[in-house]
Amino acid sequence: MAAILRCCLLLAALAGLLLGNAAALPHHGPAKHDYRDALTKSILFFEGQRSGRLPPSQRVSWRRSSGLSDGSSVKVDLTGGYYDAGDNVKFGFPLAFSSTMLAWSVLEFGGMMKGELQHARDAVRWGADYLLKATAHPDTVYVQVGDAGKDHACWERPEDMDTPRTVYKVDPSTPGSDVAAETAAALAAASLVFRKSDPAYSSRLVARAKRVRTPPLSAHHIHHCLCCIFLSCSAPRRCSSSLTSTGACTAPSSRPTSAPTTAPTPDTRTSCYGAPHGYTGPPRAPSTSATSR
Repeated sequence: MAAILRCCLLLAALAGLLLGNAAALPHHGPAKHDYRDALTKSILFFEGQRSGRLPPSQRVSWRRSSGLSDGSSVKVDLTGGYYDAGDNVKFGFPLAFSSTMLAWSVLEFGGMMKGELQHARDAVRWGADYLLKATAHPDTVYVQVGDAGKDHACWERPEDMDTPRTVYKVDPSTPGSDVAAETAAALAAASLVFRKSDPAYSSRLVARAKRVRTPPLSAHHIHHCLCCIFLSCSAPRRCSSSLTSTGACTAPSSRPTSAPTTAPTPDTRTSCYGAPHGYTGPPRAPSTSATSR
């Protein structure tokens, strides 16, 4: 599900690149694919995934405001952001990763996006505004809203959802360096998008990124998955973050004693990969149940 977001972002970047090359390359007959239309739809996809109070400029007119009480259970405003590819859960890690990719697509190919550039910037801002809310409290990142298990068992529109809006977080007592680092990266990348057009907003984003990336949130338990995000490798690696029974991301050294101790199935693949979708634990490793905070 989160892969849909990533594919859309990569498609947007590819479309921008191809649109830029189109004028320089000779044409030999009609194009088989309309990459301009693909770019438009890729960015429009994000508007369809918006959570929170929708603005008058919302182009996906059949969507309405939703998730307006998100975060109220912990007295934090967590409205806004993006739902996760058709689900009604907001997962912080894929949301931050997607925001980072979208921001860099604008930075690298914004000059080729033409009429879609402002829509792309709006998509970056929508994600960044949410991440500012998710990092409003020092030494804390709110990383998930919604109960994945119950949400996935109930197919309904976000405007009509009645599933629990459970809130999860990482903090010094239950750290999660992977999601904290990706959140900082998303905020920093977004700050570059608005560096010239909105300097005050850009400064706010980069200041928050610096605060999130500093100890104690990201200094604990530096996971293999951070290496896998930025570097390629030839040996299998496994992200070590998991979900505790209190609903927070943590490292193996602080895993609850009641967690299963069965060793995970050996992974013979040679590619690296980061944290799993929804923080349900390492691939093929036993996961612990989560309760509401």
